[in-house]
Amino acid sequence: MATTLDSRPTATTYDVEALVTMAWSGRIRVPHFQRDFRWSWEDVRRLFDSIVKGYPIGSLLLWTRKASRDTVQLGALRIAAPAASDAMWVVDGQQRLTSLANALHSDGQTDVKFALAYDLVREEFVRTPAVENPLVIPLPVLFNLQQILKWFARYGEISERYLDEATNITRRIRQFEVPAYLVSQDNPSTLQDIFDRMNNYGKRLSRAEIFAALNAGDEDQNDSLPAIERIAERIDLDLKFGKIDNDTVLNAILARRGPEVRRDIRSEFTKENDEGRDAAYQAGEEALRRAVSFLQNEAGVPHIAMLAYRYLIVVLTRLFAFHPQPDSRHRLLLRRWYWRAAAAGPERFKGGTPNAARVLCTQVSEASLSDSVQGLLSAVSGDTLRTLDLSRFATNEAATKMLLCVWWASSPRNPLSGEQYELSDLSESLIDQQTARDAVRYIVQRRTVSPEYRKWAAARALMPQLDVDINEISSLLAGPSLDLGHHGWVEVLESHGITPDMASYLEQGDVTRFVQERNDLLKGRAAQFLSLMAEEEFEDTPPLAEFEVDDEVSDAID
Repeated sequence: MATTLDSRPTATTYDVEALVTMAWSGRIRVPHFQRDFRWSWEDVRRLFDSIVKGYPIGSLLLWTRKASRDTVQLGALRIAAPAASDAMWVVDGQQRLTSLANALHSDGQTDVKFALAYDLVREEFVRTPAVENPLVIPLPVLFNLQQILKWFARYGEISERYLDEATNITRRIRQFEVPAYLVSQDNPSTLQDIFDRMNNYGKRLSRAEIFAALNAGDEDQNDSLPAIERIAERIDLDLKFGKIDNDTVLNAILARRGPEVRRDIRSEFTKENDEGRDAAYQAGEEALRRAVSFLQNEAGVPHIAMLAYRYLIVVLTRLFAFHPQPDSRHRLLLRRWYWRAAAAGPERFKGGTPNAARVLCTQVSEASLSDSVQGLLSAVSGDTLRTLDLSRFATNEAATKMLLCVWWASSPRNPLSGEQYELSDLSESLIDQQTARDAVRYIVQRRTVSPEYRKWAAARALMPQLDVDINEISSLLAGPSLDLGHHGWVEVLESHGITPDMASYLEQGDVTRFVQERNDLLKGRAAQFLSLMAEEEFEDTPPLAEFEVDDEVSDAID
């Protein structure tokens, strides 16, 4: 149990200038039980907007204790931090401090999340322009009085009108005071308990972030800790599956240890003879990797953005934890199960999504692979495979994610080069994205399609890593280019479910006919794909090797 505080917190205030100076010098540190930086550019902009308007931005909770010499990563900044006897470790306020330190430093502006400038004409914070604009001042310049004076000396024509306003904004930012509480405490578990109470009772953190904080370990062991976030990052880097969200990674780790993934996580590693945190993380990551490889290589799901439901990968992780190398027959049956379960959806289970993972994980037996697979198949049996609705395309919905798998299985080609898209193309276009929206392109202009067809899948195509105007896409598909030739053009069309006749409709401007006919073709492809993957008409028998053959029957066969 955590101890009480050694002394009462001390209340104080710091102005922004003092805070960022301490951060840049390495005196401010981020404990390893803290979550990663989660804010977007808009969050950072709102922070600075609140500051210049004088709005409160909340208080900080800082843990004062010694810190060893280290290289500190704070957002985009890498800081050579000397040893300190009174370093300040951020228990609450990390997002705000990281935003201030990065947006006001020239090195921090290399990250788009922190690239802010102040527009003197519009009187608001905007993105830092790629080309220097005298009337749009980057925050690192605006924050430094000497630099702001040099800026106006360089652009003398704007000095008389805007200098007073700019220096006023500078003063507001530098002198803005932030309340803070300082806690002196030697026991890290007490601070982790405070962190848990502040961020759990208000539901401000995800379940995975609370779990990571509660099981963070000692500060000195940070570099060796396979944290949930790092597991997701390593899998994304190695397998190009996209970054699995932290809660799904946590559920996968928990599923290996027990079928009830929604259990209380506060006492997960308190039992005697438990394998411990690090071993659980490592074994969970290994099983999750095998589940991802199965989805990519055998189930036809190339990326997390195309996974119909997250709980399905949790179930697969549990199975691959106990049975790491299923034979080819069981892998085939697992593929059938995935697509049947995806088509059935969580409504198949009483209680919906929250209960689906528990019901399915319960079917997975540590002792028998065959019993596990048969149990999973029986849990989704009796449902007729549904057809995909192509009249509503929404990349955050299961039906569209399944359709995108259909499209990927058709080996889509780049209409500019004629080359087949690789998994790396898909992965790079969806960095930090949870849906496949950025890999999908309109191939006809929305305004040219009547409202009843605008949500149809037939108006779109899977074309990652293609930064061209919609008019260019339409013209590329309408007729063969000199680079591709007729044969290459036809291959591109075929890969996207378009016939040369449909392409002629694009050329003629008959968009409605194009969408209608392509919709029919895509429906056929989707039905064929689902039938192939789910194989409902086949018997789901285990491998023949598992059947016991009677001696007399065996003799008769001989």
